[in-house]
Amino acid sequence: MPDLNLLITLDVLLAEGSVARAAQRLRLSPSAMSRALARLRETTGDPLLVRAGRGLVPTPRALELRERVSQLVQDAEAVLRPAETPDLKRLVRTFTLRTREGFVENFGPDLIARIAEQAPGVRLRFVQKLDKDSAQLRDGSVDLETGVVGTSMGPEVRAQALFRDRFIGVVRSGHPLSQGEITPARYAAGRHISFSRRGLDKGLIDEALSPLGLERQIVTIVGGFSAALALARASDLIASVPERHTGNLRAGMHSFPLPLPLPEITISLLWHPRMHADPAHRWLRGLVREICTASR
Repeated sequence: MPDLNLLITLDVLLAEGSVARAAQRLRLSPSAMSRALARLRETTGDPLLVRAGRGLVPTPRALELRERVSQLVQDAEAVLRPAETPDLKRLVRTFTLRTREGFVENFGPDLIARIAEQAPGVRLRFVQKLDKDSAQLRDGSVDLETGVVGTSMGPEVRAQALFRDRFIGVVRSGHPLSQGEITPARYAAGRHISFSRRGLDKGLIDEALSPLGLERQIVTIVGGFSAALALARASDLIASVPERHTGNLRAGMHSFPLPLPLPEITISLLWHPRMHADPAHRWLRGLVREICTASR
């Protein structure tokens, strides 16, 4: 296998036309440079530099190689150099983001506006997150994902916290629960919409009510925040949804903190390690973090 370090030596020799100057530039002794030239002559089968008077002149083969070798060395240096910040104004790329319902409605407008300003050739494609399977991050069909880090997620997936969220109660304007103190008993006594992507009829809220001897009357189970809020907006049903994920979806409705000791949830940004060092991907990750932080 050829010693690719010889390419750098040959590039400097052909550029300098002098063993002594090439040795100085590469910080080698003249004897080490002479040995390198001997190896190059043996490898290429050409003398490359021949004596003419007091100096050296390149052979036709050396002249033929000079530009190609210089380009090869430049290309190799570019490959091994740390990735640079992309020219965002010239960047043309579509990124796919897999997010839970409400993310686009609440963070999408600011994110799209910032991208249009910084990188007008970049387009976002949002797809709905229906499960926690990280296969789409692995196969590259999804660039970024948001959600709660779960046990079903691939161990190699990178995650960075974006914001903390909590469940709140939401009712239509004028609903009886829009007035007065909300106690656990008063909250539980209402008719409820349960949210579950898997169709389960019990969840964290029901587990928090149980030690208090209380139980919700669940009238219907839906798989999305929008559906829960649409039903609550048009009836006396109570929707219990994440606060930050549903900010814009709850416009004109009455929201209240749940009178229960429920843990907050951490929404994270998720990506596959092979995209970690990609400059454009890194720029987008930073932008999503900025938007989510600014929207608190």
